[in-house]
Amino acid sequence: MSSDNERSDDPGAGAPEQLALIRETVRQAKVPRAKPRTWRGAALAAELPVARVLVNKGALHLDQYFDYAVPEELDAAAQPGVRVRVRFGAGGRQVRGGRREGGGLIDGFLIERRASSDYQGALAALAYVVSPEPVLGPELLELSRAVADRYAGSLADVLQLAVPPRNGRAESKPSPAPLPPPPAPEPGTWERYAQGPGFLRALAEGGAPRAVWTALPGPHWPEEIARAVAATLASGRGALVVVPDGRSAGRVDAALTGVLGEGRHALLTAESGPEKRYRQWLAVRRGSVRAVVGTRAAMFAPVTDLGLVAVWDDGDSSHSDDNAPFPHVREVLELRAAHGRCAFLLGGTTCTVEAAQLVESGWALPLRADRDQLRIAAPLVRTVGDGELARDGAARSARLPSLAWQTVRDGLRSGPVLVQVPRRGYAPRLACERCREPARCRHCAGPLEAPDQRKLDCAWCGRAETAWSCGACGGVRLRAQIVGARRTAEELGRAFPAVPVRTSGRDHVLDSVPGQPALVVSTPGAEPVAEGGYAAALLLDGWAMVGRPDLRAGEEALRRWTAAAALVRGQPEGGTVVIVAEPTLRPVQALVRWDPVGHARRELAERAELGFPPVSRMASVTGPAEAVAAFLAGAELPPEAQVLGPVQVPGAAPGRPRRQGDAPPGDTWERALIRVPPGRGAALATALKTAQAARTAKGTGDPVRIRIDPLDIG
Repeated sequence: MSSDNERSDDPGAGAPEQLALIRETVRQAKVPRAKPRTWRGAALAAELPVARVLVNKGALHLDQYFDYAVPEELDAAAQPGVRVRVRFGAGGRQVRGGRREGGGLIDGFLIERRASSDYQGALAALAYVVSPEPVLGPELLELSRAVADRYAGSLADVLQLAVPPRNGRAESKPSPAPLPPPPAPEPGTWERYAQGPGFLRALAEGGAPRAVWTALPGPHWPEEIARAVAATLASGRGALVVVPDGRSAGRVDAALTGVLGEGRHALLTAESGPEKRYRQWLAVRRGSVRAVVGTRAAMFAPVTDLGLVAVWDDGDSSHSDDNAPFPHVREVLELRAAHGRCAFLLGGTTCTVEAAQLVESGWALPLRADRDQLRIAAPLVRTVGDGELARDGAARSARLPSLAWQTVRDGLRSGPVLVQVPRRGYAPRLACERCREPARCRHCAGPLEAPDQRKLDCAWCGRAETAWSCGACGGVRLRAQIVGARRTAEELGRAFPAVPVRTSGRDHVLDSVPGQPALVVSTPGAEPVAEGGYAAALLLDGWAMVGRPDLRAGEEALRRWTAAAALVRGQPEGGTVVIVAEPTLRPVQALVRWDPVGHARRELAERAELGFPPVSRMASVTGPAEAVAAFLAGAELPPEAQVLGPVQVPGAAPGRPRRQGDAPPGDTWERALIRVPPGRGAALATALKTAQAARTAKGTGDPVRIRIDPLDIG
């Protein structure tokens, strides 16, 4: 006994002795005492004493439910959909007092309560219920399982994307009471589309129309989405809108507030912060809010009585998740529309090949304006090709041809001018002036650059090049292949010294710019919105975007150009766009005619003839050469499957950060593409998932990376 316990005048002197007596009494009691987190000897729940749990293990061979015993003390809180903690990996031999013990604590979701278990051995008990909040409902579970099966992934990985991390402070606060449905909105600018008012009317009447919407250029698309959401809410149902980035989400958020008022919708973006985002997500799950706008992760938002799912600009790569199993927003919302029998709206100023396929198959109907409305809304598009550049003295001595300079001068008289540059930064990459073959180092084949415009250096090994000549044509003159945004801003600043020059790129993206005269130099996707629209736009180095070695190069170039040109005023207001690219190229012609649908349909026809996606289903298997070969040898692929490759894939360039999926520095990876005809995509996904599960269960060999419907297939 310590000296503190010997002091009888201390008010708490008898406390340790009393605790010791209590412990001894408990030891001598015959009633079983529950052990913390093991519940050894504790009584089970009187009804449904077995809990079926999905553990948070993304390994494919563990993509199943596991049974646990429910202690009586956890009976009330252990309800389907709640987060739980369980012990996992104990093994069948560690059984004491009728309970399996050992293993490490791991998170999980309680899927259902059962009266008995299919497992004949002893069950471990639930460690504890993290929170009584049921965050995983039956509809979200069904959707997540469908996504996991489609993308050859595990349910646990999908739920990591679908259910945000818990925040206790947000969970403890009640959500507001739901507001009554608003009245049906007026069509507004939807009247510019022949089927626009009818689409809104079908939503307001509780219908489930499916449409591929080619939006007119201009600033009206956020309000048009808001009116579609309002029409859905008027029918007593919920609506979900997914956009590619936070800037677009902010524009739709403002439009929804203007159309619906405060308190009727939730904004789910990463910029909101974990507590606010989780509080908004809980309000949606509890039914307090029935309209959602957000970025990629919002595609799983548990909207009550979902009546409309909408995605804007589905060609943006941000819609494809970077984490396994790499689901795409468009495909997930298609699943939700099919399973939930709700309306579907795929919108954008351009049209992807996948969107064209939805229309060709009859799954969705086209929703676009006639040519008269398009002529009013779209700017005038002019081209500058190689022939004009060769005859243009200004283009030989400077970067911009005479037409571009004149367009900038005219545009600055009435407003800002947008200049789109395919890359950020300052240092230009160089190419042969005669044949445009990229200039490369003789020692390591790295790209040559001239950061100070005086000497050539290799961007990889740093060696100087003093006597360069083109290996393809023998030319000795160089030209800038792609000049960065900062370099372009400096050149334009010198040419127009009295005009402010602003840049927008990855490091600093502008949301909007005033309507006063200014030069705005931006990389693709970072173009700010100008008040009243841009007076003109220059699209530089267009050939560099079209010439990328990728199946989607032309489609992606047209999408980038159209997005920038859509920010320019209409032709009746003097809006002009100049694109520096060969006018005979198909994407350039589509931009001049403002016909993205026609371009997508022609691309779809060519891919159907060649058997390329989206007409066929394709998967990629990437990893070390031996691992890829072993995986393909062990996989029981469908008989119709065609294996393309494997071929080596380039790793991260020296000096640049390694992207997810790149080979480690110094290693060489290979990639094989597996193609199946339409209707066999599910069989391919099942075969790949089974083969991957077998490899992970054995734990032999290097892992491989599987991706269904890869964005980049070369």
